[in-house]
Amino acid sequence: MVGTYASGDPMRQGIDIVGDFGQPVRAARDGEVVYSGAGLIGYGELVIIKHSPELLSAYGHNRVRLVKEGDKIKAGQKIAEMGKNAANRVLLHFEVRKGGKPVDPLPLLPAR
Repeated sequence: MVGTYASGDPMRQGIDIVGDFGQPVRAARDGEVVYSGAGLIGYGELVIIKHSPELLSAYGHNRVRLVKEGDKIKAGQKIAEMGKNAANRVLLHFEVRKGGKPVDPLPLLPAR
């Protein structure tokens, strides 16, 4: 991990996880894809999954997205392939929102 979450810091609303270009990006939990695209500035190719009425997870800077809006997703399912951010670093940007507000995403990640 290269970037950490910091409550209240708009530049650190998630975590950055380093990996290998093209490495599988997997869903943290079951849910439904509510966004799959590249229209949000600063996130590159982005997938957003809704896990409950108030819990969302976002996966940014993908090389390729493998799911589309409306897809039902299972925890651990491959949803994208890791890509590069604007600084040309290979990483996954992972955010979690609860009730529309950023929260620490680490508790949502599966145990290793």
